Amino acid sequence: MDSLLIRRSELSFLLYDFLQVEELGRLPRFAEHSRATYDAALDVAYAVAEERFATHAKASDEHEPTFEGERVHVIPEVKEALDAFRRAGFMAATHDYDAGGMQLPATVEQACMALFSAANIGTVAYAFLTRAAANLIAAHGSREQQARYLPAMLEGRFFGTMALSEPQAGSSLADIRMVAEPQTDGSYRLRGNKIFISGGDHELADNIIHLVLARISGAPAGVKGISLFIVPKFLVEDDGRIGARNDVALAGLIHKMGYRGTTSTMLNFGERDRCIGFRVGEANQGLAYMFHMMNEARIQVGLGAAALAYTGYLHALVYAANRAQGRGLRGKDPAAPQVPIIDHADVRRMLLAQKAYAEGALALCLYAARLLDVQRHGGDASERARAGLLLDILTPVVKSWPSQYGLEANALAIQVHGGYGYTREYPVERFYRDNRLNPIHEGTHGIQALDLLGRKVPMADGAALNALLTEIRGTITACRAIAPLHAHADALEAAVRLVDESTQVLVATLRADASLALANATVYLEMFGHLVVAWIWLSLGEAALRGSSAATGSRDLYEGKLLACDWFFRCELPKVAVQAKLLRSLDRSLLDLRVECL
Repeated sequence: MDSLLIRRSELSFLLYDFLQVEELGRLPRFAEHSRATYDAALDVAYAVAEERFATHAKASDEHEPTFEGERVHVIPEVKEALDAFRRAGFMAATHDYDAGGMQLPATVEQACMALFSAANIGTVAYAFLTRAAANLIAAHGSREQQARYLPAMLEGRFFGTMALSEPQAGSSLADIRMVAEPQTDGSYRLRGNKIFISGGDHELADNIIHLVLARISGAPAGVKGISLFIVPKFLVEDDGRIGARNDVALAGLIHKMGYRGTTSTMLNFGERDRCIGFRVGEANQGLAYMFHMMNEARIQVGLGAAALAYTGYLHALVYAANRAQGRGLRGKDPAAPQVPIIDHADVRRMLLAQKAYAEGALALCLYAARLLDVQRHGGDASERARAGLLLDILTPVVKSWPSQYGLEANALAIQVHGGYGYTREYPVERFYRDNRLNPIHEGTHGIQALDLLGRKVPMADGAALNALLTEIRGTITACRAIAPLHAHADALEAAVRLVDESTQVLVATLRADASLALANATVYLEMFGHLVVAWIWLSLGEAALRGSSAATGSRDLYEGKLLACDWFFRCELPKVAVQAKLLRSLDRSLLDLRVECL
């Protein structure tokens, strides 16, 4: 039986047919890798995810962490799973061989991470946060900081967090009040409170390394006065030994509807005026450094949403194939056997929609990972820069589109299960609750929309947008010559024109009336996201036809890709025209609305 996390054939298709990941072997960074090593990594990921993570997903949801005032209690299976993850090498998978890593391409590593998210997103969240924190320190920390913290983080002995939000600020980081006072020895004393800090306290590792945004006394107001600090739960001595407990206190746990195995915490820093922190990089540049971790986290959120959508789809598919109910329209004899519900057209509608959402979202996320590989390790500067531009403009879409439509896929999975889907006896309701957090994780849809339209689209005179549209038009040209995809290529070209025209109207409006333009940003993100995912589906269709011609894989897989591609173009892409018309009208409803009328 194939995995109920993500089909192995799916990951093979995405890596080798769609993304052609073996071509990365031309880059010196990955020269020692091959399909054999990539498949070996996937083999280990499947084994650990299914045997260590999926097996306690229900238990960690039902028995969430507790805090009795002294310490946090987490069911033991969580640590056992994370220890297995660490021993398998996934904490440092993309890092240098010399640092204990595998130098695995991010494309393959993210395929592995998707399996862990599908298996148990509440447990793997600890690892995701740690890896992202380690990557930030590797990119922006001093050599001394890297030497002190990175080896233990990459080994999984220390875990990491990102401490941004505060009770009075939420997503408005310009309003954070955490204060950092410089000391004569070069360290800082921090005072303040942070909230919604995932993984903020536990005993799953020897130490927790908090990356904390704070203001140095006298710093400018707003985001220009924010600095970044390393604040360990336990101080780390020069020789790497664990030292004294730092002045970081758990004020309490927050109980969310999903990710219930992940501690969500309220933290107090400096209750005794002895919270020691160490500044990362230059003063007042903290938000720029933190974006290194935030952007990585945004991609992880999208990947997690896609993985949850995918496993929900597979569970719904198995249920529909085995659940007998009703009879065909011509089956008038009540004594005749019932048919599996997968025989009913409306159930197939819900399954096909899930397939299109989940597989499109997963492909988008892995495409972003391949861009990351090229941006970091591409053969020349222009290739790296182009990949960076594409990743910049796609990051809001990678975060938001899977979070929105992956959740819709999970809702459909519940509906396929009928009444049983709404009970805790079946996992699809848990997948939905877990995924429901992703529209707010690492910035809401609205925040991603403001980023896309307000920053990414106009930056550098539209360089990133032009790079993306050039890529899309290249796919259109290639697919117009392929008979089964010709009509889809034409439809995508028409959608590109609509998005381009809408973008020109909104960018011009940004200069004259930014409030009006940005009031339409969320609709713009939805339109833009559908264009991007339609492009991904056209590319998947092309890869399926290429694979079918070469007879390199399953006929059912290729045919399924083409059917899902057809469905997306017929049922989803037309939404772009409706949204484009609305955007070009520069709708003022939200600005004209008086709050008293709500």
